[in-house]
Amino acid sequence: MKLSIDSANLDEIRKAAAWGVLRGVTTNPTLIGREETGFLPLVKEICSIVDGDVSIETSSDDTDLLVRQGHEIAQIADNAVVKIAMSPGGLGACRILSDEGIKVNVTLAFTASQAILAAEAGAYIVSPFLGRLDDISTDGLRVLSDICEIYSVQGYETQVLSASLRHPVHVVESARMGADIATMPFKVFEALVRHPLTDAGFERFTDDWEAAKPHLGELPPSMQEA
Repeated sequence: MKLSIDSANLDEIRKAAAWGVLRGVTTNPTLIGREETGFLPLVKEICSIVDGDVSIETSSDDTDLLVRQGHEIAQIADNAVVKIAMSPGGLGACRILSDEGIKVNVTLAFTASQAILAAEAGAYIVSPFLGRLDDISTDGLRVLSDICEIYSVQGYETQVLSASLRHPVHVVESARMGADIATMPFKVFEALVRHPLTDAGFERFTDDWEAAKPHLGELPPSMQEA
């Protein structure tokens, strides 16, 4: 499962990329609006930071306008993916763009039936939103499981992107259920690596190392600095 960050903040994206595990970025109008910077310079810079897919969202449900926006987004960078919200007009645009070889991420999917429609429209990615389903007392993980099972049975090539992830359990369960991609805010990305026993163990090893260094003789230069 590929790990992606749901952000338009360049500092967050660079920090996540420095770990060597970041495989993509998802953005939306809300995230981009928070940055209060030029749209094109921002998304171009994001695309340059990661080698993987960068989903850039459209802003309409009219098929013709979505197709035009999709053409423009696809020209931003080779790894730009056109992100289109689930709707009749969006599905029509997805079909047209996909037939032209442009990658489309159908977003705001909340049911297995919507995921079937996205796959039949030729979507490159479909994005079910787990956290938002949980917010209204619906089992988001169950919906994800149903989508992954259906896609496997039907042989759909559309990738399943598990989105709106609130915590590490969402990430782990998404991997268990067979999601191709998991995208999450930076705070969840950070939470994946944290554990109190890891932190306590590292602190103890560091203290023991400092206490032992005077008795270890000559050390490599980098270990002297540690």
